[in-house]
Amino acid sequence: MEIKEIVVISGKGGTGKTTVTSSLIPYFQNVVIGDCDVDAPNLQILFNPRNTVKEDFFGMKKALLNKELCIQCGKCYELCKFGAVENIKKCESCGLCEYVCPVGAIKMVDNKAGEIFESDTKYGKIIHACLFPGEENSGKLVAEVRKKAKKTAKEKNIEYIILDGAPGVACNVISSLTGVKKAVVVTEPTLSGLHDLERVLNLIERFRIKPYFVINKFDLSKEISDKIEEFLNEKGFEISVKIPFDKKIVKSVIKKSIPSVEEKEFFEQIGFKKLAEELMK
Repeated sequence: MEIKEIVVISGKGGTGKTTVTSSLIPYFQNVVIGDCDVDAPNLQILFNPRNTVKEDFFGMKKALLNKELCIQCGKCYELCKFGAVENIKKCESCGLCEYVCPVGAIKMVDNKAGEIFESDTKYGKIIHACLFPGEENSGKLVAEVRKKAKKTAKEKNIEYIILDGAPGVACNVISSLTGVKKAVVVTEPTLSGLHDLERVLNLIERFRIKPYFVINKFDLSKEISDKIEEFLNEKGFEISVKIPFDKKIVKSVIKKSIPSVEEKEFFEQIGFKKLAEELMK
């Protein structure tokens, strides 16, 4: 059985990407959930998960100084271009200090940069992770989240993986998109939303991914919503869902139930069920 990955992304933060992701998940019967927004993970908040497995994530190696061996020759201080001898957080893992140390007082060692969790929700397993503040390698951590999600789906014979991607077009987004065939792109009716939509569309076209488009809070500026629709129509695309600015969605978020029983009909009316059915094809 082919495992189908569907990622939800946005050109900028704050568009409602995670809300859209959580609104689609209940329409899938068997699904593994992955939160690839490892710099600011919040999808799990909406599902009240029970953590079952926690693993350490190691990013780039960091320099470790053995003060007992150090002869204070100053070579590492002179040659380090990042000032990491004074502040190890600035270490870029180049290994030059280890190479030039005449007495072997510096070693490059594994550095714990985050944590990966496997949790249970009422919709199935969710794989999520958190990169520690200031650490790098978010793209590598995203790849680990996806790897574990695929492994879980394969073991449990689950066909679909829904991924909440990171916003923007950086390496963590590229890591979220690699190998995916379908992407839901969430935008908002603002000038920055339109600009960043263009950037993310250019990105997914390079990956030959089939896109589906959602405008969140479209009625806050129908003028810009129309501009977004015109832009996409010129590119040969259509809007799948237009989400109004409505208290029903806010209530669902507050209750951590998206869509809740009371609002399910509303979510179906605005097109979430139809979009989910398209994504399953």
